[in-house]
Amino acid sequence: MKPRYSLLSFLIIALSVANIQNSISQNPQSYSLWYEQPADEWMKSIPLGNGRIGAMVFGGVEDETVALNEITMWSGQPDKFQERPLGKEMLNDIRQLFFDGKYSEGNRVVSEFMAGVPHSFGSHVPAGDLKMKFYYPTGNVSNYKRELSLDNAINTVIYKVGNVEYIREYFCSNPDDALIIRLTASKSKALKFDISLDMLRESVFNTIDNSIEFSGKVSFPKQGPGGVNFMGKVSVSTKDGKVSALKDKVSIDGATSATIVVDIRTDYSNSQYKDDCLQTVSKALAQDYTTLKNKHIKDYSNLYKRVDLFLGKSDFDNLPTDKRWERVKAGNNDIGMDALFFQYARYLQIAASRENSPLPANLQGLWNDNLACNMGWTNDYHLDINTQQNYWLSNIGNLHETNVPLFDYIQNLSVHGQKTAGNTYGARGWVVNTIANVWGYTPSGQGVNWGLFPLASTWIASHLWTHYNYTLDKDFLRNKAYPILKSNAEFLIDYMVQDPKTGYLMTGPSTSPENAFSYNGEVLSISMMPACDRQLVYEAFTSCIAASEILAIDESFREEMKTALKKLPPIMIGKNGGIQEWFEDFDEAQPNHRHTTHLLALFPFSQISPVKTPELAAAARKTIELRLAASGWEDVEWSRANMICLYARLFDADKAYESVVQLQREFTRENLLTISPEGIAGAPYDIFIYDGNEAGGAGIAEMLIQSHEGYIEFLPALPQQWNTGYFNGLCVRGGAEVDLSWENGNIKKARIVAIADNNFVLKLRKVDNIPSFYQNGKQIMYKQEGDGYLRFALAKGEEVELIYNR
Repeated sequence: MKPRYSLLSFLIIALSVANIQNSISQNPQSYSLWYEQPADEWMKSIPLGNGRIGAMVFGGVEDETVALNEITMWSGQPDKFQERPLGKEMLNDIRQLFFDGKYSEGNRVVSEFMAGVPHSFGSHVPAGDLKMKFYYPTGNVSNYKRELSLDNAINTVIYKVGNVEYIREYFCSNPDDALIIRLTASKSKALKFDISLDMLRESVFNTIDNSIEFSGKVSFPKQGPGGVNFMGKVSVSTKDGKVSALKDKVSIDGATSATIVVDIRTDYSNSQYKDDCLQTVSKALAQDYTTLKNKHIKDYSNLYKRVDLFLGKSDFDNLPTDKRWERVKAGNNDIGMDALFFQYARYLQIAASRENSPLPANLQGLWNDNLACNMGWTNDYHLDINTQQNYWLSNIGNLHETNVPLFDYIQNLSVHGQKTAGNTYGARGWVVNTIANVWGYTPSGQGVNWGLFPLASTWIASHLWTHYNYTLDKDFLRNKAYPILKSNAEFLIDYMVQDPKTGYLMTGPSTSPENAFSYNGEVLSISMMPACDRQLVYEAFTSCIAASEILAIDESFREEMKTALKKLPPIMIGKNGGIQEWFEDFDEAQPNHRHTTHLLALFPFSQISPVKTPELAAAARKTIELRLAASGWEDVEWSRANMICLYARLFDADKAYESVVQLQREFTRENLLTISPEGIAGAPYDIFIYDGNEAGGAGIAEMLIQSHEGYIEFLPALPQQWNTGYFNGLCVRGGAEVDLSWENGNIKKARIVAIADNNFVLKLRKVDNIPSFYQNGKQIMYKQEGDGYLRFALAKGEEVELIYNR
């Protein structure tokens, strides 16, 4: 039953902004990653970032390495010859092959005429390493510890050599837009070290006074010609001591403390990059270190401390992170690490994607291990799930601002994608396929079996509507989201064609990423209207219709979309009992394939649910079971994180938690970054991929709170392992933040604070007693409704509190 908003409302006095920040727990949890030894490889180092500059800190005692990166360090260049012109008439001829059942010929023709030709696609690439060589008097190293505090985003390295204690602090400041490193010694004038650079990009160096400047042009021929121009600067100031500029390094001798500032800039959308680099370093170095640090902490804390999570005490809470990781790998569960993993995902999102970031998080977020970019699939923007997963946590995790660079990027794609829509499909609007870069690449990939996915544009654009649902920001909807959504809907209206046999509107030819089917003894990938396309078209039209109604515009176009919706085929159940992946019930050529794009209707969308569509939900579960049971199941970081989300939507707490553990056990490394394992998608080694961290965090949140059914539901998939805990600040659709505490599986207290004027519906759990309902400390009496829902109206800034008396 879909709840109505008219049964109960309350008049609630607005609370002050200060009161809104009150939370259920007055003792927020402090989480950190810490180790008793330096990192000896990239996947053991600590990631830092400010949304533009990225760093991986190894924490060496004698030889320190800080791997440097910048989000716009891209090879490649714009390419006006990247797509083959096709047009509506030829597209219709190709479609007729599929309508006539000539799938083999259709796949051959599509491969010949619809594949993209990325001559200069490029890749995100790493910059190189900052090196520090330390010199000490004779003495043993003791009391070593390196730690990343998630509370303040500062990486601290502390140790003793003899009786002298050395402390280093590293952070990437967003306010000052630079990497800051602070070195101190407990003994006066005990710091002696050299600073140098080991660049992965060919660079020209200029070492003068207290600085090293470097510049060059990115060249990465493996992904085609072209690349950005870049400049970087490393400067140091000291208390005491002597600073000497040598040919290829800066030497510091006899200092008591030192502050190092690092910046890297490129000319990607910035002709003033050289001046910006020089001024950034100069301004930062002119400030007192405490000022730099305090500004960084205040800026970062404003985002991070919105959410707190506690899932219970673990026996391993006091162990170093790598030791905890080893115990999880060995078969132990660690509920403390579950909460740490979630908050780490939020930390990484803040580090990788900020409002002022020039680009969104890519396949490796902000960082780059120099491995992914050397793969055939490059370190780019994959739009058939990976980039989407990067941002699944942003709204529910109360990090709405981190969406801004993604939305700017989508807007840029929508401009370039108009050319592909016209040239390839003879359609209005815009389109982009499986892969995208920073140079406006929107056609199919060069291999259509994985690269022809025009509905990738619809999927990535859906994030705009999701963001609106969480924030109810009408200005954003009017000025940013709706024009992009409408343009993509126009493409879909023009793109679809009527099936002469069934009368359904069909997309195609396209793939169900990145899977294949068997037909007359052949393995083929291309067909008309795979299930994922149907689900995405439905999502695009329903959201665009709703947006036009909210904004009271485009009535005629709204009616056109409503008419088209009625002509879409249904979501079907196949002969194997699962969701049918293709319009025709083909046999899967790879039953163990990692992609399950035909389950988008279950998550991240809500077209399938155990509540509204129980038969389809059962079929979705069957699809999952068949994939997981298939021999050689291609499990990777993003597919396992996806399983958390899917099982959470099915209210299967045990299976969801099993995937939380599997993600940590099989697909993370010592620094808790997620990996795509050796052997999958042609990888000769484990490769860091950012999406597993973010989608895993989103899945944990979905287990704790859901709001996609039109009501708020507490603890929909709570596993027994998390039977006592709390969270503060998670967000729900409709514009609200929620605090919740529970004990032995029963809710103790809940608090809902509106961030926008709205009517809210709360589904009461049958296992809990009916709560007392409070406004600003005053109990409000209400009539108990028979359908198990509470309904209430809140203005922005107002709150309700529920106390569950047991």
